[in-house]
This record gives sequence, structure tokens and C-alpha cells, in this order.
Amino acid sequence: MPRPQASDIAGVDMKWHALRMLWPYVVEYRVRVSLALASLALAKLATIGLPFLLKYIVDDLDGQNSAGAAGEFGNALVAVPLLLILIYGLARFMNVMFNELRDTMFGRVTERTMTRISLQIFRHLHGLDLDFHLNRRTGGLSRDIERGTSGISFLLRFMIFNILPTVFELLVVIGIFLANYGVEFAAVIFVALVCFVWFSVVATEKRTRFVREMNQADSATNNRAVDSLLNYETVKYFTNEKYEAGLYHQELDNWERARRNSRNSLFVLNGGQALIVATSMTVMLWLAARGVASGGMTLGDFVLINTFMLQLFLPLNFLGFVYREIKGALANIEQMFKLLDVQPRITEKPDAVVLATALPAVEFRNVSFRYTSERDILHDVSFTIAPGEKVAVVGQSGSGKSTLVKLLFRFYDCESGSVRVDGMDVRDLQVESLRRAIGIVPQDTVLFNDTIQRNVRYGRPDATDAEVSEAIRLAQLENFIAQLPQGADTLVGERGLKLSGGEKQRVAIARTILKRPGILVFDEATSALDSKTERGILDALREVARGHTSLVIAHRLSTVVDADRILVLEQGRIIESGTHEALLATNGRYATMWRIQQQDSEKELA
Repeated sequence: MPRPQASDIAGVDMKWHALRMLWPYVVEYRVRVSLALASLALAKLATIGLPFLLKYIVDDLDGQNSAGAAGEFGNALVAVPLLLILIYGLARFMNVMFNELRDTMFGRVTERTMTRISLQIFRHLHGLDLDFHLNRRTGGLSRDIERGTSGISFLLRFMIFNILPTVFELLVVIGIFLANYGVEFAAVIFVALVCFVWFSVVATEKRTRFVREMNQADSATNNRAVDSLLNYETVKYFTNEKYEAGLYHQELDNWERARRNSRNSLFVLNGGQALIVATSMTVMLWLAARGVASGGMTLGDFVLINTFMLQLFLPLNFLGFVYREIKGALANIEQMFKLLDVQPRITEKPDAVVLATALPAVEFRNVSFRYTSERDILHDVSFTIAPGEKVAVVGQSGSGKSTLVKLLFRFYDCESGSVRVDGMDVRDLQVESLRRAIGIVPQDTVLFNDTIQRNVRYGRPDATDAEVSEAIRLAQLENFIAQLPQGADTLVGERGLKLSGGEKQRVAIARTILKRPGILVFDEATSALDSKTERGILDALREVARGHTSLVIAHRLSTVVDADRILVLEQGRIIESGTHEALLATNGRYATMWRIQQQDSEKELA
């Protein structure tokens, strides 16, 4: 069954159980959430009270004008509207302050939730097996995570502090109108609310397809840009700048078209909502004006109804936007949480054993493996590396040499047979302790965009400066670093592109030397080095490998002549085994490879 990929956002429907996924993170801060909700309730009470205060102010002013015209009461009642005005100002101030307090209290909850989920996903991605990362698209994956974390912020903030309070306020106002002004006024608000929600839901559902297409196009555009820039040198080698720009332009056209469709559908949605709001407000004000004209309502009642309508329909109009965004946020969160549903194929047993032996033995026992069902890679491979022994595996490209390394690191599990370290099947070992016990200098060295020193220190982050300097010396990096203006603090660039292949490999060697594991693996470790540098580093590697269990994967046979045993791998099978001298004496496949490489070396020297 194929794995769900990180960029498959087009098929994601809104699932409200994303809220249930977030709930455990929120309830950890129940005190802050309670205080925020209390502030919200007080702010809403102030909001609902404001129209009543305006009504009383207007009625009192209207009454004073009438009394003044009749010569009654004089200025005795001037203090009453003044007091109401002061209370009105205080209520408006408290409304703002309680909302600010709400945002302050809940902001911490939102930020901590985003931080914890982002960290959980980051750790989970590092816990997934190599197969997932070989098939992922970095650009789309990063955008899915970015949109998901942004969606969390939006969902928590607006779901709790906009939709629910607005619905609560609508119900309260309908009740107030029903009690004070009769069924007509309550019915207008109720019908307007039903029409607005129905239209918003229907129109938003129809435009969701355009939003998904826009997100998919956004991820595809980002994928294309990231892939092209990561392969900058390859683009230059083949002068394919125009070709890459054409592909990127095509993706941008798709994004522009999807965004245009989304914008047009938004126009229809906003227009329909505006029509419903304008119609309902017009009807409401007509009813209120008719009531004032007939004497059944005061001028203050007219102001109260108008103020309530403004207070209700402004957030209600915003409610359409919030619903659209919450729908998108739920889809983005769902997509991000789908990453957590991806389970690694390489799992650790509950009773996994910690590998504690400082110098373990390594054994491949009847190992067979295939990446796909169409092609077998290893066939019944068996060999042992005793503690402190150096074993080399040689053979043509595609013979399965590097696969041995992946199985040893347990990036994959063999289909039959077993890989054993210190006599135990690697499937019974704690993965972290197994990989901590192995150091590798890979064939393709990729460095972090950081300094040389920090890239070396990555082998053991808690190493001292003296230990880092010693590893640099053993890898013969000292002379190179001395020539740099910033020395070991020189930045190596994206993936180490500022360094040559040989310089990158020496940094990788220094990093592995610093780790000082019990098992050393060299996967074509000197393939990018010139002959002079290679000889120096080989001497250093021999010194470092002394007393360690070493597996050397090599194509260049001159680098493994000192191995305790050399295995010749061909089409996934070990066809020869022995020391350099013994294999030459048998005049088999190894001897043929040796003669060919010696002839090539002589031609190069000539």
C-alpha cells in the first residue's frame, strides 16, 4: 500500500476531528484558557450593554429637550445623561481591555501549542525511515508544515474567540428583541442569520475546490523552485536556465489560474453576504422607524436597534471570512497531522537491548534483500567482522556494496537472514544505541550550511575544542584551514558547495574521527581525493581504525590492500574472499580488477 505523501493536499477534506487532536495541547493550560474565557465573557457583556446605554442616553436627552421646551425641570436632569455617558465610556474601555487581556492570556497557549506540535512533527520526521525521505518533496513538505502551524494559530484564535462568541451574542440579541420589541424584530434577525449561514456554507463548499487547487499549485511551485535551486550547479552545467524558468513559469501559471478562480469565487461569496446584510438591516431600520413614527417606540429604541444591528452584522460579515479560513485551516492542520500518521517501517521492539559493547563484532548471516520486487540486490550474503578487524568489500557499481551499509545502520531490514552486532540481531537492538556505535564516512558528503568547525563538531556536539582540533589534524584539514581568512569559522555554503569534493570528504572524515565509534564504516571514503591527499588520509584512517571494527566499501582497490580480509561482491553475491595477496594468487575476479586498475593508473601517470 503506498504511503500518503506530504503534498497530497488536493484530496484532503475538512475533518473536524482536527479540533480533537489539538484539544490535549490546549487543556494543559486550563488556567490561562479559563481566564481568557472569563475575559471574553466580560467583554461580551460590555458589548451587549453598550446599545442599552446609548438608548438611555438618547431617551434622556430627548426627554430633556421636551422638558426644556415646556419650561419644566430646567437643568436638574443634566447630570443623568452625563452619568450615563461616563458609564458608556467606561463600558467601551472595559470592552477593549477585556479583549486585550483575553488575547494576552490565550496568546501564550496558542504559541506553546504551535511550538509543541512543530517539535513533535520535526522529531517524527526524523524518526521515519530512509524510504520516506527518499520519496518526499522537501519544498511541498515544508509548506504543508508551515500552513499547518499557521492554521493552528488561526483555528484556536478565531474558533474560540469569534465564532462561538458571535453565535452566543446573536442568540442573546434575538432573545432581547423578542422580549422587548416583538416577533417581527426577532424574526428578521433569525431569518437573516439562517440565510447568511446557509449561503456562506454553500458558497464556501463550492469554492473549497479552488482553495485546494491553489494550495496544491503553491506547493508545486515551491517544489520546483527548491529543486532547481538545490541543483544549481547541474542547471549551470547543462545551461538549462531557460528550461528551468519555463517549468517554473508553467507552475506559476497554474498557481495564478487557481488563485484567480479562488478570487472570483470570493467575490461571489462576499457579494451575496453583503446583499443579505444590507437587506436585513434595511428591513430592521424600517420596522424601527415605523415604530417611532407611530409612538410605540422611542428614539432611543431606534438607536438601540441600529447599534445592535451594526454590532451584530460586522462580526457576522466577518464570520463568513472566518468560516472560510477555518475550513482551510482544518484542511491544512489535517494535512500536517497526516504526517504523524505515517508510520516508519523500521520499528523498535519494546524490549530492545541497548548496545553497550565498546568493540562489537559484526556479522551478516545469510542476508538477502531487495528494494523492489523487480530486482534482487543481495543474495544469501554471509561474512563476519571480528572485533578490531578490518574487512573490505569491493566490486563493480550496483553490486550491492552500499546496501550492506544501509542494512548495518538499519535504514532497511533484510528480507531473510540477519545482520548481527555483538552477536545480537540489529532488530533486537535499540536503534539509537546501534547507530551511535557506528561512524561513517559516506561516498556523497553533504554538509550543513555552517562553519567548518561546527560541521566537524557535529560528530560529537559535546566535544572539546582540543578534540575538534585533533580530529581536524588527523583528517589533514589543518593546512587547508590555515589558508582561509576566517579559518575554521569559514561557512561551507548550502550542502557544502563552497568546498571541493575532497575538502568536503575530509570534513566528513574529521567528523567521524571525532565521534570515535566502536564500528567504523568507510563508503568510498577517499573517492574524491587526489592520490597524494589520499595516501595521507589513508595513513590517518589506518591509525584511527586501529582497535576498531572496520567495514570498508571501496571501488579503488589500492585503498584496501591492507585489509585483514577482502570480499568481492558481484551481482549481490560474495564470489571471492581473502587477503590482497591471496586473492591475487587465485587469479580470479579480484586479480582481474587489480590488473585493470593498475593499467589505468599507469596510463594516468604516463
